[in-house]
Amino acid sequence: MRVALLLDAAAEGIGAARSHPLRAALAGVAIAAAVATLATVVVTLDAIENFARVNAARAFGSDTFVMAKIASVGQLSRRELALKQERNPNIERSDLRFMERYADNRVVYGATVNRAVEVAAGSEKYPGASLIGATATLAGLRDLAFESGRFFTREEADRAAFVAVIGATIVDTLYPNVDPLGRTIRIAGRGFRVIGVQERQGNISGVSLDRNVWIPLRASERLFGAPATLQLLAKPPEATSTAQVRRAEDHARISMRARRQLQPGDADNFDILSPEAARSFVQSLSERVGVAAAPISAMALLAAVIVVTNTILVSVTQRTNEIGIRRAVGASRAQIMAEVLAESLFIGVFGGAVGLGMVYVLVPVARAAGLEVELQASTALTSLVAASLSGIVAGWYPARRATRIDVVDALRSE
Repeated sequence: MRVALLLDAAAEGIGAARSHPLRAALAGVAIAAAVATLATVVVTLDAIENFARVNAARAFGSDTFVMAKIASVGQLSRRELALKQERNPNIERSDLRFMERYADNRVVYGATVNRAVEVAAGSEKYPGASLIGATATLAGLRDLAFESGRFFTREEADRAAFVAVIGATIVDTLYPNVDPLGRTIRIAGRGFRVIGVQERQGNISGVSLDRNVWIPLRASERLFGAPATLQLLAKPPEATSTAQVRRAEDHARISMRARRQLQPGDADNFDILSPEAARSFVQSLSERVGVAAAPISAMALLAAVIVVTNTILVSVTQRTNEIGIRRAVGASRAQIMAEVLAESLFIGVFGGAVGLGMVYVLVPVARAAGLEVELQASTALTSLVAASLSGIVAGWYPARRATRIDVVDALRSE
């Protein structure tokens, strides 16, 4: 019996909304705009978090920590930077060999050295390339994301082979209309055969990751001599948890302290940049955007609730006589309230569906424009729930008002 009454109330409420389609549509537009705003905010936050996480993984490696003479220049004062430059020794090839010798299958190490160079092919030149001399193990330490080709092998790295992996910007400049694999680029007057092309990586902290040129570390030393200092990258052989990464980091720290013959209580004379630094950046970025995004979504939903409330109040006023007749023939106050709430809920769900449809249509357009966005099922469900709750909240006061209508006065009204 109760189910039948609820179904009857729902039918009456939906019928009331459909009897004035323009009014219901305008209220639905307000809900649609609010839901579209909410879904867009969530989709944008997801995209920002994913973008930052992917770029951080590409720049450092998802479970990779960095050991360097100075690893956090941008976070140091001039005095702190000067003290570290004076106190911390350079990291040399002998340090890398020592670390690898005592890795004990707990840590995999790689090394890099960077410098700015001009890269050329034929008559084309790119003066702002970032040349990275690296060990062969680097392919397993960072997400290099190859579009085609491969990274150099350990054998190629050991014999200082003149082979190179290039980024998307280098390809666009030197080989805009041809496949660069197997072709030769010139670095410092020497020819390097292109064996790999990276996928387009984007930027991180304003620095392009697409202008990189990777060559074996020994080949870099043949061209420019031994570097003043190396940057070491490391991770556990199979990182399945944060605890494993921390244990590998602790092992690397102990090994480097032993190498430097530091006594207990002595401060480290080297820097370690852990994966948590990149993750904390991602979390901080998402939180900062979320702080501004939450009020925007809330204000949009509040505005929609006000519009729908006003619409339902008008509907109740226009149906005063009808409500009086229904009460006179036996409809209870609860049934009248259910009818009004059903009308506002219908408008909320309808508007929410329209708003989600707008976002669903715009997401492929944004992806075609190069933005990595996606409408998750959880986001769609949350948006629909928010729309439904907004409809119920908007209908609550008009429904209460409808139940308080005097039956005699209602029957006299026209």
